Amino acid sequence: MTAEIDDDLWSAIGDPTRRRMLDMLLAAGGGTATSLSHELPVTRQAVAKHLGILHRVGLVHAAPIGREMCYRLDDAQFARAVAQLSTVGASWDARIQRITQIAETI
Repeated sequence: MTAEIDDDLWSAIGDPTRRRMLDMLLAAGGGTATSLSHELPVTRQAVAKHLGILHRVGLVHAAPIGREMCYRLDDAQFARAVAQLSTVGASWDARIQRITQIAETI
């Protein structure tokens, strides 16, 4: 991997619940801990904790709406994550291709 890969970002995305939350926020344009918890098999408190992690790495921004916080995806940080994924994928594709070439010559 290159120095451009943000381990904190990938650690946050590595959790399946957080990935599902990102999908939900992307589809809906935003949401609160309460609205997301209705669609997930975890408590509202767990959703709030996951949102805090996503906020810390910059994948979501929070804005107060009444008594709750509304979370929205940060387009620039999400694009950065997608770009990193493409870089990692291309790197692994190249490694697999080299391994395949070595295996075929053996």
